[in-house]
Amino acid sequence: MISHVLPTYNRTSFAFERGEGSWAITADGTRYLDLGAGIAVNVLGHANPELVATLTEQAGKIWHVSNIYQIPQQEKLADLLVENTFADTVFFTNSGTEAAELAIKMVRKYWYEQAQPERIEILTFEGAFHGRSTGAIAAAGSEKMTKGFGPLMPGFKTLPWGDLDALAAAMGKNTAAVMVEPVQGEGGIRPLSDDDLRRIRALCDQHGALLILDEVQCGMGRTGRLFAHEYAGITPDVMMVAKGIGGGFPLGAVLATEEAASGMVAGTHGSTYGGNPLACAVGAKVMEIVATDEFLSEVNRKASLFRQKLEGLVSAHPDIFEGVRGQGLMLGLKMKIAPTEMVAAGYDQHLLTVAAADNTLRLLPPLNISDEDIAEAVTRLDKAAESLDA
Repeated sequence: MISHVLPTYNRTSFAFERGEGSWAITADGTRYLDLGAGIAVNVLGHANPELVATLTEQAGKIWHVSNIYQIPQQEKLADLLVENTFADTVFFTNSGTEAAELAIKMVRKYWYEQAQPERIEILTFEGAFHGRSTGAIAAAGSEKMTKGFGPLMPGFKTLPWGDLDALAAAMGKNTAAVMVEPVQGEGGIRPLSDDDLRRIRALCDQHGALLILDEVQCGMGRTGRLFAHEYAGITPDVMMVAKGIGGGFPLGAVLATEEAASGMVAGTHGSTYGGNPLACAVGAKVMEIVATDEFLSEVNRKASLFRQKLEGLVSAHPDIFEGVRGQGLMLGLKMKIAPTEMVAAGYDQHLLTVAAADNTLRLLPPLNISDEDIAEAVTRLDKAAESLDA
């Protein structure tokens, strides 16, 4: 008999009633150290007092109005994003999947308005994850996400991850854009090198194609910069953002240059809830906290501390771990066993982690995790690994 909630998730047997910082707490008071942060969403932890105060204040004023009207909270957040990024303009969504859909529409509409309607092909990379809508799964192209959901939206070509020679060979007169994650999340915490990102940007420029960066998981301070592409010194034409931008409140965005967004005029796209006052008030507060040199410096310091301790963990359990990879507080433990085994062993230690592809365990703690909680996390990982060694 089917459950009342559609059974599309392999859920655990426990639920959380509340949270405090890096800790999620069940109804009976059991505390779990959360190294998943809602899969890179809760960048400021659970029940962050500043976000709670911001949301509460806005909830007492107005929750929702149509985008028929001016929305000051939306304009404030857009101003902050434009001031701190390459972008000239922003469209707000409720999720990363919706951001992907708009990014696809935006680049195709751009070329249509440039009198080159044949330029519809978007080049992507194996292991990518751009969301679960029909357009997003077609972009990623993996059998795991696409099987049974055909016919797929045409106009995508998936290339081997990191193979820039294949990318160069695939680019042509029908190429609209390249869509890539600077650091793959679901794909196994796989960062592209700065040189590779620079070459991708150069190939796009050479062929006149647009560059879409998907920073849904790796953005908003996760890697130690506000956005991961900043390390390479490049800028995209279009960028997808979500997850951390709302600090736990549903919010996404597409950032774009004026040129790339030039085809998106009145009536070409819309959203009922996108950019609502509640979400944008919280998003603006997240930006005010995260987009500072002081905060990002602390992310990098904590990342170095965490990584150093994880390297020691790998050395202590050579039959369990292969190595550490990632950037900032977007870290992965490459496993010699199935990562789901480590996730389960972590539950026994009241520790929350997230499995990923390429036999990788994801560690995505709140960006403001304390040094003490980092030490405790490694202690619990060590105990989980000991149980698997035994």
